Amino acid sequence: MHDGPVVSPILVGRERELARLAELIAATPGTALAPPGPAVAVVEGEAGIGKSRLVAELLNGPAVAGRRVLRGGCLQIREPFPLGPMVEALRGRAADLGEAALSPVAGALRELLPELAEVLPAAPHPLDDRAAERHRVFRGLAEVLTALGPAVLVVEDLHWADDQTVEFLTYLMSVLPGTPAGALRVVLTYRGEEAPAAVRAITARLPDVIRREHLVLPPLDAAQTRVMASAILGAEEVTAEFAEHLCARASGLPLAVQELMALLRVRGTLIRWKGGWARRALDELDVPSGVRASVQERVARLSSGAKEVAERAAVLQTPVPIDLLAPGEAGAIDEVLGSGLLTDAGGLIGFRHVLAAQAVHDAIPAGRRRALHAEAADAVRGLRPVPLGRLAHHLRHAGRTGQWADAAVEAAEQAARLGDDAEAARLLTDVLSETDPPAPRRAELTVRLGWAALELLRPPPVAALITAALEQRDVPRPIRGTLRLLLALHLERTRTDEASIGEAFAAAAEDLTARPGEPGRPGLAAWAMVGVGRPPSPVPLDEAMAWLERALATLPAVDDPAMRMLVLGKIAMIFVVIGDPRWAGLAEDLLRETGGRRLLRREVNAYRSIGGAALFSGHHRAGRRLVTTAIEDGAEPDLRGRLELRCVVIIAVADYLEGSWDGLAARLEELREHFGDEPHERIIVDGLGACLAALQGRPEAAPPLLLDAVAMAQTRGQFDDLVLPLAVLLRLAALRGEPEAALAAAAEAAVHWEAARLWPVAVRTLPALTQALLAAGRAGDAADTVARYAAHLAGLDAPLAGPSLGYARGLLAAAGERWAEAAAGFAAAADAFEAVPARYEAAQAHEQAAACLFALDDPTAATRLGRAVTLYGELGARWDLDRAAGLGRRWGVRPAPVPAARGGDDHVLSARQEQVARLAAEGLTNQEIARELFLSPKTVDKHVSAAMRKVGARSRTELARLLPAD
Repeated sequence: MHDGPVVSPILVGRERELARLAELIAATPGTALAPPGPAVAVVEGEAGIGKSRLVAELLNGPAVAGRRVLRGGCLQIREPFPLGPMVEALRGRAADLGEAALSPVAGALRELLPELAEVLPAAPHPLDDRAAERHRVFRGLAEVLTALGPAVLVVEDLHWADDQTVEFLTYLMSVLPGTPAGALRVVLTYRGEEAPAAVRAITARLPDVIRREHLVLPPLDAAQTRVMASAILGAEEVTAEFAEHLCARASGLPLAVQELMALLRVRGTLIRWKGGWARRALDELDVPSGVRASVQERVARLSSGAKEVAERAAVLQTPVPIDLLAPGEAGAIDEVLGSGLLTDAGGLIGFRHVLAAQAVHDAIPAGRRRALHAEAADAVRGLRPVPLGRLAHHLRHAGRTGQWADAAVEAAEQAARLGDDAEAARLLTDVLSETDPPAPRRAELTVRLGWAALELLRPPPVAALITAALEQRDVPRPIRGTLRLLLALHLERTRTDEASIGEAFAAAAEDLTARPGEPGRPGLAAWAMVGVGRPPSPVPLDEAMAWLERALATLPAVDDPAMRMLVLGKIAMIFVVIGDPRWAGLAEDLLRETGGRRLLRREVNAYRSIGGAALFSGHHRAGRRLVTTAIEDGAEPDLRGRLELRCVVIIAVADYLEGSWDGLAARLEELREHFGDEPHERIIVDGLGACLAALQGRPEAAPPLLLDAVAMAQTRGQFDDLVLPLAVLLRLAALRGEPEAALAAAAEAAVHWEAARLWPVAVRTLPALTQALLAAGRAGDAADTVARYAAHLAGLDAPLAGPSLGYARGLLAAAGERWAEAAAGFAAAADAFEAVPARYEAAQAHEQAAACLFALDDPTAATRLGRAVTLYGELGARWDLDRAAGLGRRWGVRPAPVPAARGGDDHVLSARQEQVARLAAEGLTNQEIARELFLSPKTVDKHVSAAMRKVGARSRTELARLLPAD
């Protein structure tokens, strides 16, 4: 039996998985076996199961012939450097990119990959927008990866990935369909039990054009273990009894099998027995279970010098140059390499497997471990560039707290410069939680932490650390004001202490306002002032408005345009929902100041916020215009990141409110997939989806969905977002004669609407609320409610006030059988709703007017009913259509034939199908159409296929010829 490293020379038990991977990687796109498009594989399994070995066999095999291998891995000791695996994969590829025609966006990679500077375009102009900058880097990376194609990108150990690596890979999955066919294959590995949800989500919803494999590696069985053991020994088969025992003790992990075989070898407990290898005696040898004990015993049998090398390598964790690991100890290095514990990869020495390194590290006595970490810190400090993450890690475990804090802060600064806010927040949180810096220093670091945390989708709980900084003396007033603003923003975002939000904003505003001899921070001060006045405000109405006026008066002193636009947008948003007509002037100021250039992130947010608020307040055309501008003029013309998708959510709201329902349910389903982890947008999308399900589907099944949408919006404090599902819920409840639950939900919502003064928004529910109160036999309450709304809406800028009040008064009149009065109110409301436009509300008012006119035997009743039936038919509101048709039958009237809703005829293209088909006929790819229309490539493909089927086209060229003329 040989004395070399105990590593199986053959791959065992993974033949099927290797074949599937090889077929995925090697297949030629466009053949019968492989449709056009890229490919993605996931290899999942527990530690030691053989993920890396499987990938290595793939990369060393014929499947990757002719493809570049771009390989990177995530490390347990994290560096404050985002996208580390991508940097590792692309480092040293300058020569390969020499002839590539890269677009200017690739210049965004210069800071991330200085080694490629000679072949990258010039750095583009800074965007002064963290999210847009990060997305531009993502685009640059995707372009470079494509330029290096055909290639295989391998990213290993994603369970340790930094947030930006996960975000980039998620982005890459969305743009892969637009890359040249076959340009890129992607292989990802992770430990399933340790992978966060975001890692699993990378490949959860791949477009159909991406071929995929998801392999979960199982443990070896006894037969496979027998093959591996025999291969390791390089001899005849081991006995079945031995293989079964080995498989049980190793739990089927290939790594554990190899480690136990190594231990048996060094113990000398293997003998030949009847033509094979066997243990001396089954009950004489107590083979340690798992890897840990086996590795520790193997290290104990090394010479003292070799043992020290193994311990240093375990403390360092990552492969390092030989001189850094053991200068002048070549013999000891050779001994450890010969044991198979360590491996030499291009002059970098490290453990063959991280589990073995951890086993050795845990066995080192605490005192010696601290000393080794101190040695490691001194060693890595000499590297260039200094790996700040590793330096901080070793200083921390060496007990050098002060030096660790300094290194961690430096690492956080580097992370922040590179846009890795998650890592910056983690490092600063550790420093502030575990050390006690002087008050000014603590305040400064806490401010950095506060801003970094606000950039994250799910900010860490930093309010306690901000409060601790505020409790110290000797904090300069502007910094104290900034801390108070950050505290208010975090409390507002996390909703952990709503009672303190207004107080924190007010205190921040005073500290940030300029005083004689102190310039103050006017932009942040104005932001804080808006926070105090924003409804629902804890202060009386007059005082809240005074705070908003102060913010407006402060704006001329704000030099930063993005900050000025942010505050301007917040004030305009507040004004529109409370009915202050000045919102329109502020919106025009915003449009004028930003006109003619690309919008920054805060400006896009301002447009989106004002536009969304305008839509909910009844300004449908103005709201759509603002949100459309936000999408079209965003900082990156082809950026389709989260911010743009949020804008698309608001466009979906506009479509619902106006009555443009064709294809809306399918678009909402797509958006729901995008925002599964973001409650604000998910609540809007789910609310709209529940409304459409009720109005276009089965109304009897809708109330639970609508109640859930209302309850979730109330829980999150999104009181304007619950208006739409609550209106449908009230109407359904009234028609079913079961209004109590809906009225209870409305009463709870009304408390918040009144406190926030959201009358222009809340009036949208008034007709349905009045109908439900009348159905509950509460006519007096209904009349009082209408009167209260009318009083509060008087003098406000509220486009829905007139038609909604007219409709509600019509219901009151009809309940008293005052048919002429009711008919007039409904008719005026219907015409006003159509002008907004709000086609579904208009259809309801037309129907109600028709019912009253029938009671008066007025011949115009049929005309009103015909308009209602037409609108219901175009909207696809089936149960409303059935009810309206029934009304006509009762009065012996058959309304004029209703045109089929677009998409209802199997030979008629829907509006969306025709839009997609025309772009396809112009030669645009599915990916280009998806970007143009804010759809997924999967949805585009479905629309193109449907259009070709309906017009009888067999190709896109034929589709162009068969489409109807414009």
